[in-house]
Amino acid sequence: MVQLYNLHPFGSQQVVPCKLEPERFCGGGRDTLFVAAGCKVEAFTVVGQELCQPRCVFSTLGRVLRLAYSEAGDYLVAIEEKNRATFLRAYVNWRSKRTENSRVCIRMVGHDVEAPFSETFRDQMSIVEMPLSEAPLCISCCPVKGDLLVGCSSNLVLFSLKYQVINEEFSVLDFERSLVIHVDNITPAEISFCVGYVAVMSELEVLIVKLESDPRNRESVNHHPRKTTNPMKQAEDTSNDTSQLESDDFVICQKPMELLGEKSKQSGISVTLESTGLADEKIKYFHVRHLLYRRFAPDISSCLLSDDVRLHSLQLLPIFQTGSLTSDRKNSSQEKVLLSLFCFFSLPHVGYLYMVVKSVELMSVYQYPEKSQQAVLTPQFLHVITSNSLQCYTVRCSAAAAREEDPYVDTTLKACPPVSMDVCALRIQLFIGLKAICHFKNHVVLLTKADPETVPERRESPKRFLSRKSTSVNPKTPPVAEAGWNLYIVNTISPVQLYKEMVDYSNAYKTAKTQSCIHLLSEAHLLVRAALMDASQLEPGEKAELLEAFKESCGHLGDCYSRLETQHSHLALPYYKMSGLSMAEVLARVDWAVEDGSQKYERGLIFYINHSLCENLDEELSEELSAKVVQMFYVAEPKQLPHILCSPSMKNIDPSTALRYLRKLDASGLSSVLVTLAKAAMALKMGDVDMHRNEMQSRSEMKLVCGFILEPRLLIQQRKGQVVPTEFAVHLKETQPGLLVASVLALQKNNKIGIEEADAFFKVLCGKDGDTIPQLLVDFWEAQLVACLPDVVLQELFFKLTSQYIWRLSKRQPPDTTPLRTSEDLINTCSHFGLINPWVNVLISSESSADKNYMEDLSKLQSLVCGPSFDIASVIPFLEPLSEETAAGLSVHVLCHTRLRAYEQCLDSLLERCPEALIPYASHELKEENRTLWWKKLLPELCQRIKCGGEKYQLYLSSLKETLSVVAMELELRDFLNVLPEDGTAAFFLPYLLYCSRKKSLT
Repeated sequence: MVQLYNLHPFGSQQVVPCKLEPERFCGGGRDTLFVAAGCKVEAFTVVGQELCQPRCVFSTLGRVLRLAYSEAGDYLVAIEEKNRATFLRAYVNWRSKRTENSRVCIRMVGHDVEAPFSETFRDQMSIVEMPLSEAPLCISCCPVKGDLLVGCSSNLVLFSLKYQVINEEFSVLDFERSLVIHVDNITPAEISFCVGYVAVMSELEVLIVKLESDPRNRESVNHHPRKTTNPMKQAEDTSNDTSQLESDDFVICQKPMELLGEKSKQSGISVTLESTGLADEKIKYFHVRHLLYRRFAPDISSCLLSDDVRLHSLQLLPIFQTGSLTSDRKNSSQEKVLLSLFCFFSLPHVGYLYMVVKSVELMSVYQYPEKSQQAVLTPQFLHVITSNSLQCYTVRCSAAAAREEDPYVDTTLKACPPVSMDVCALRIQLFIGLKAICHFKNHVVLLTKADPETVPERRESPKRFLSRKSTSVNPKTPPVAEAGWNLYIVNTISPVQLYKEMVDYSNAYKTAKTQSCIHLLSEAHLLVRAALMDASQLEPGEKAELLEAFKESCGHLGDCYSRLETQHSHLALPYYKMSGLSMAEVLARVDWAVEDGSQKYERGLIFYINHSLCENLDEELSEELSAKVVQMFYVAEPKQLPHILCSPSMKNIDPSTALRYLRKLDASGLSSVLVTLAKAAMALKMGDVDMHRNEMQSRSEMKLVCGFILEPRLLIQQRKGQVVPTEFAVHLKETQPGLLVASVLALQKNNKIGIEEADAFFKVLCGKDGDTIPQLLVDFWEAQLVACLPDVVLQELFFKLTSQYIWRLSKRQPPDTTPLRTSEDLINTCSHFGLINPWVNVLISSESSADKNYMEDLSKLQSLVCGPSFDIASVIPFLEPLSEETAAGLSVHVLCHTRLRAYEQCLDSLLERCPEALIPYASHELKEENRTLWWKKLLPELCQRIKCGGEKYQLYLSSLKETLSVVAMELELRDFLNVLPEDGTAAFFLPYLLYCSRKKSLT
C-alpha cells in the first residue's frame, strides 16, 4: 500500500537554455549538466537554485544514443551513431574545453602517450575511442572506481579505469579492456554496474550477478572466447523457431518467475567470464555469483498487447560506510567502503526495489496511479515521471543501510524505523508532456514536450514477447524537433526544510490517527538519516543542522511511542535516548492534565521512565517531578514503586510523600519485604530512627537479605561512575554490620555486584582511602571464604587476608571495629582455615601480654597457613615485615617453612630462639620419612649446644633427654651406639642403652 501526502519536496525550477531539442542528458558531478542534441554535447554549470549557465560545447562523431558520466575519473562516455554504425567514445579532461573550436586530442584506448606530449594532453580535451567486436547497446559507469561496463547483444565488456603516468607531475586517464562477460539467452536493454555487481535487464527480465575475485575459483574464467553449447539455450532457440510457425490465433507466454541467490542459476541464462586484462592487474574477477533472476509475463487480459509493456529504469544504488552519525569524518571516493547496495527496476505501473548485498530480498513495491515512463532512485526518494506528472516516493534505503551498519540497531540504546514500513508518495506534481528524467545532487532534470496530437503507433505481433531477444534494442529515431519542448531543472528543497514540513503535517494526526502520525514522523526521521549517510556531500553547517533535526525527530518519535497505545511502545526508550533529551525534559513534554478525574499513563512512557531510573543516570529530578513519577507508577505499575524510589535520580523525593504511597501499597495487599525496606529507608531520610527500627524488626534477617538482593540500590548506588553507599548502608554499618556484610555477600553471590565494586563500597563506607583496609572489609573477605563463592579467586582472597593480618601484626595495629568472627568461628565453619598445630601454642606462650585483637589476627593467620588450600610459596616474600625475633613472627615463619618441608631450617630456628617448643615441634612434624632427623639433625645439634653451656643449658638438656628417648625407641642397639657422641659421659647415656638393648626382648 502506498500512502499519499501532499508535501512539497520540489522547490524552485529553472529552464536550461538549450539551443536544440535534447535527445540525451545526464548529470555530471555536483555542478554540471550534459545535454546531447544532434552531433553536439552542451555542458551547463548548475549553481544554486537560480543559475544555469552554458559552460562549454563539444562535437560528437554522430547522434548520441546513450550518455553517462562518471564522477570517478570525471569523464563522459557516449554511444554514438553515424551512418548506421555505432561507436563508443569517452570524453576526458572536458573541463579544459574553452570554446567549441578548441583543439581536441583523439586516441585509441590503451594507446601509450609519450612524455613530449604531456603539456598538450594537460591543456586539452581528449577523446578515447573504444573499439568493440559488437555494436554497443548500453553503458554503465561504476560510481566507486569509475570502471566502464558496456552491454552488447551477446556479451558485456568491462573497461577498467587506469592512469598512464607521464611524469611525476602529470598522468593521463585511460582504460583497459579487462574482462568480457558472455551472457547467453538475454539481450541487454539496460545495464548497471557497481563495484563488481552487474545488473542486466531486457524487456521483461532482470538478472543480477556479482563478479568475485576469489582465486580459489579461477577455473570459472575462460581465457579464450568460445561458443556456448548451453542445452537450455538450444531448447529456447528451438521453441522460438517453433513459435514463428504458430498461428496468429495463439499466444504462448512464459510464466513469471523470481529466483533468489544460487537458485537464480536455474534461469537458463549462462554467464561466463573471459579475462582479457594484463596479468598484473590489481583486481581480477575469477567467477560469478548469481544473486537474482526475475521474469515478468506480459498482460494478456486484453486482446492486443501493448508494445510499451516492458521494464525500464534499471539502477544499482550504493550506500557507503559512514561510521557514527555524529562523526565528522569525510569519505573520499578512494576511501568509500560499500555498506549496502540496492537495485531498482520498474514496469509501467509498478516498481520493485531489492536489497542485494548480504542477502537478496524484495524491500519495497511501488504502485503508480498511472503509467510510468521513467524513474530515478536516490538515497532519499524515488522520482517517477508519467506523461503528465512528476511523482516523488519515499524509499527505505537508509533504514536498510542502518541495519547493515549496525545489526543491533533495534535495542534499548538505538532504533530505526522498519524497512517493511509502507512507502508513501510525498507529491504528485503536474507537468505537461514529460519525456525523460535524470537526477544529480539535489536537482531533478525533466524533458517535456507538448505533443499537438497523439499519433497511434503500429503494434507488433504479440509473439514478440516469446523470445528473450528483441529484434532491435536501439531507440527509435526521434521525430523532427518541434516547438513546445523544454528542459527544466527542478530543485529539491533541503532535507531539513522538508523535514520541518513533515513534522508540521504530522501534528494533524496526533489525536486522530495514531499510526499515520508515527508513519509520517518515521518518514521525516529516515529523510534526515539518509542525508546524514552522505556526509561527504555536506557542508559543516548543513551537517550540524541535520544532526539537530535528527535528534529532534528522535524526540518526536519518542513522544509518539510514549503517548500513543501501540504494539511498539517500548521504542520510546531508544528514541528518547537518541534525542539527547534529559529525563526532566521528557517529563516536561508529558500532558499531566486530568480530564475525567482518572489519569492514564501509556506503556511507552512507563517503559522509558522505568528503564531510565534503573540505569543510574547522573540526573536528579526535582521534588515536583519526583512526586509526579511516584504518582505515575502508583497508578500504572505499583509493584515497581519501591524500585523507583531507590533510584539516585529520585534523591529529591519528599520522604513523607513516598511513605504515603508505600503505605497505600500495604493497604492494597502489595506489601513485601521490598516495601518494608523502602519504608525503612524513607524513615531514615526523615530522621525517624524508631520507625526504621520497627520496620527492620518486622522481618527476619534472611528476608531482609533477600530484599536487598531484589534492590541493591538500597545499599549501593552509582553516581558519575563512582560507588556511593546510601544512608541506609551507613546506618547498618553502625547498628547491624553483620546484616550489611551478609547482604553485600548475597549481592555478590547473585551477580548484582562485582568483587572490586564490593571492595570499593566498604572502603568508601568506612571512610578509608588508598591502601588502608577497614575491618568491615576484612570481615567481608572472611565471609567470602566461608561462603565459598564460585567466582572468587581463592589465592587472591588469601593474599588479601594474609597481607592485612601481617600488616596489623607487624605494626601492632588493632582493627578499627570489632571483628564479626573469631578465629575459632572461622576454623569451625570454613574448610580453608585449618586447625593450628599444637606446638604453636608452646611457641607463643611467651607473649601472653599481647592484647586480644593482636592474638586474634595471629590465630587467623596461623589457621589460614595451616589450611589445605593456601599456596604457601606465594606468601613467603610478604613475610619480611613480620620479624622472627617475636614469637608471633617466628611461629608464622616456622609454619610456612614446615608446609614447604624445610624441617632442618625450622629446627635451626627453634634451637636458636625457642628451645622449649623444639620437642613438641619434632614430636608433631618429624614422622615417617622425616623421623631420621631426630638422630641425624636434632641429636647432634643438642649435644653440641650442651657442650657450650649458657643460660639455655637446662632447656637443651631436657630436650636432649626427650630426643634420646625417641631415638632409643626407634633404632637398634648398634645403630644407637653409632649416633651417640664419642665424648659423652657413659653414665648419662647408660639408661637409654639399657632400654634399647631390652627393647627387643620386651617386644
